[in-house]
Amino acid sequence: MQHDSGSVRSKLILMAVSTTFVALLSASIAMLLYDMRTFQQYWVDDLMTQADIIASVSAPALAFNDARSAQQNLAVLRVRPQILSGAVYTSAGVRFASYTQGSLEPSYPVKPGRPGYTIDHGELVVYHNIVDNGEVLGTVYLRARFGLVERMLNYAAILGIVLLISLVIAALVASRLQQGITRPLLAVTNVAREVMQRRDFSLRVPGNNSGEIGVLVAAFNDMLAEIGRRSHALQEANLTLEHEMQVRHRAEEALLVADRRKDEFLATLAHELRNPLAPIRTGLDILRIRSGDAQATQRATDIMERQLRQMVRLVDDLLDVSRINTGKFAIKMGRVELKAVVNDALEVVRSYIELHGHELAIDLPDRPVFLHGDATRLAQILSNLLNNAAKYTNRGGRVSLTARVEERDLVIQVADNGIGIAPDMLNHVFEMFVQVDSTLERTNAGLGVGLSLARRLVELHGGSIEAHSAGINRGSEFVVRLPIVVEPEMPTKTSPAAFMTSETYRILLADDNVDFVNSIGALLSAMGHSVVITHNGPDALTAAARFCPDYAFLDIGLPQMSGYDLARGIRRLSCGQMTLLIAVTGWGQEKDRQLAFEAGFDHHMVKPVRFEQIEEILSNRSVIKKVRG
Repeated sequence: MQHDSGSVRSKLILMAVSTTFVALLSASIAMLLYDMRTFQQYWVDDLMTQADIIASVSAPALAFNDARSAQQNLAVLRVRPQILSGAVYTSAGVRFASYTQGSLEPSYPVKPGRPGYTIDHGELVVYHNIVDNGEVLGTVYLRARFGLVERMLNYAAILGIVLLISLVIAALVASRLQQGITRPLLAVTNVAREVMQRRDFSLRVPGNNSGEIGVLVAAFNDMLAEIGRRSHALQEANLTLEHEMQVRHRAEEALLVADRRKDEFLATLAHELRNPLAPIRTGLDILRIRSGDAQATQRATDIMERQLRQMVRLVDDLLDVSRINTGKFAIKMGRVELKAVVNDALEVVRSYIELHGHELAIDLPDRPVFLHGDATRLAQILSNLLNNAAKYTNRGGRVSLTARVEERDLVIQVADNGIGIAPDMLNHVFEMFVQVDSTLERTNAGLGVGLSLARRLVELHGGSIEAHSAGINRGSEFVVRLPIVVEPEMPTKTSPAAFMTSETYRILLADDNVDFVNSIGALLSAMGHSVVITHNGPDALTAAARFCPDYAFLDIGLPQMSGYDLARGIRRLSCGQMTLLIAVTGWGQEKDRQLAFEAGFDHHMVKPVRFEQIEEILSNRSVIKKVRG
């Protein structure tokens, strides 16, 4: 960089000196040529004048043949040292008189030349006619020292000295003036170097130069500003891209984990669904082979009911998780009492705990504790935790549920002395499809959705849940915190006897699941109800027109005619307005319920349907009709 800037200075000085040199040299040459021409013309004119004078005074001498007078006239030339020799010739070309300066050797032409002048070996020779009354009497010859070369050399030496002095002065002036150009360039160079070294685009070239240099400095500063803006934008873009790449990398890792968990979940789901199907199949074989053995029949029935409850529990958990994830999960909030919730949860899991031979310990506050929540979902939370505790505890273990009030919170602890949780798994046990024991030889079943569902249900109630464990084979503890209700109103419970009824009804059952509808029909017939069973939509509509049922339990996915169209068709019948229509379907989202009510249904039931639910509907006909109305 320093070398480049030095070259600029040198070139500027050289340019100025060269320009001055060329100009002065041209002027000097012109002056020399002019002086040479002027000097020559001056000597020619002077010598011609001398020749003319001599011719004038020598004319009488020639006329009278007076050589002495002519010689005297020529002798006057001695006062002009430059004139080397002279002569007067007659008209016949004979030398009449002559003159030679000093001790010079005489040298005259034999014959005179034509009038005029010539330059011969650095000497000026002049011939001039002597005329008298128009008659040429002779010729005057003069030879003089010209001295043009000496004059030109002297003049050139003087011009050379002047030229040299002028060039030195020009170099000094150019060196001074070039700073006005190179100083801004050096400033630009220095700023550019600092920008490259420090990567600081906020630097600027100082000064307020005018002209082209000012334009260059301003353009350079504008370029730095633009580069700074683009560099900042590029840095922001790089940071954004880096962040997006990190987010994408984490998302890809999460997708891989989710995909792996999905595969594990599907494999586990298939395993968990096959597990209850095997004893159900065995129970059916027992009923077929030993139908007369009441004890064997009861044992087979108990096995099938227990396995069926397990399957329903799995499906319900999956449906609840799906509804929560899609934002379609709704809870019915109200005042509930802790003991009632615990009793409902124990009713679900007690047989499972007893089956594994566990010791169950319950410790609840003496005074009633009320919560604001959904009693069914709160019981589901506790049953999931108790079920997990029993599942992951070796046979003959201990499971406990302890509740206490801390300020305005209810703290529920579900503990066991089972297989425990590894420290690195404590932060993941509430994630979907995560299982504490994921080995192939595990003896405990599960889909890995129970704890995730429990956490989401707790959060929907404004609470929190935590997992604690001292390590593998050292048991685990789950702590649930829920806000309590101060000074609640005592809830009322409906007596189970209210669901019983002694009335009999005409009931239409329409479902393409032959085993399901026939078994329900047999139970209803055993209770004294009049039952008509159909397996497709058109047959059900015909039966409704002929039978005029009080109740119609209709499957939505009927062959040939959907349950929605069937409900609309029944409502158009003369007796259809009095029929209580119940939709029976595997679709349980809110939009499915809304579609059913829009089609004319009075109630919506999600499969699998328990017979107790049907009994409850039969015992609350007026309430259901009132709600629909």
